[in-house]
Amino acid sequence: MKKIDTALPGVYIVEPQVYGDQRGYFMETYSTRTFADIGIPTVFVQDNQSFSAQKGTLRGIHFQNVPMAQAKLVRVTRGAVLDVAVDLRKGSPTYRQWVAVELSADNKRMLFLPRGFGHGFLTLTDNVEFCYKVDNLYSKECDRGIRFDDPSIGVVWGTVVPELLSAKDISAPLLDDSDCNFVFGEI
Repeated sequence: MKKIDTALPGVYIVEPQVYGDQRGYFMETYSTRTFADIGIPTVFVQDNQSFSAQKGTLRGIHFQNVPMAQAKLVRVTRGAVLDVAVDLRKGSPTYRQWVAVELSADNKRMLFLPRGFGHGFLTLTDNVEFCYKVDNLYSKECDRGIRFDDPSIGVVWGTVVPELLSAKDISAPLLDDSDCNFVFGEI
């Protein structure tokens, strides 16, 4: 397994080793030992999966406030997405900065986001299956989101136009109007 730095310290692209033959392929997607060995000692407690039928579906930018903040390991098992991580930690040298990575069933890449980051993705194909692990359980009380098009962040979602969003994502506040409680060095 290979860990690749991104422009945001702590956010990593993870490339698994893929073993293929005439039958198909095998790859390890997570192991506490392997991840600790590459410098990601996070232990995950919940797996989630979503399906998006239509290209141009946008989900995010989501996070859970402290005390239920979550680190995430995300990957695509069918189709392709533009996956985005946004630093939401007040006082961070990279506060409000973002990174985007294409994740697909073909490239088999994963993205690791530590606690304190918002997460969103835009489907680049129809019929996307998206899987992710989190290191803290879901909490309805701490579940939050910010606008995908917040001008103070300025995410560039690429050439696919976001066409399908949930009512929750459409009505999400701008970061300045949110109660996001992440503080650099405290999370």
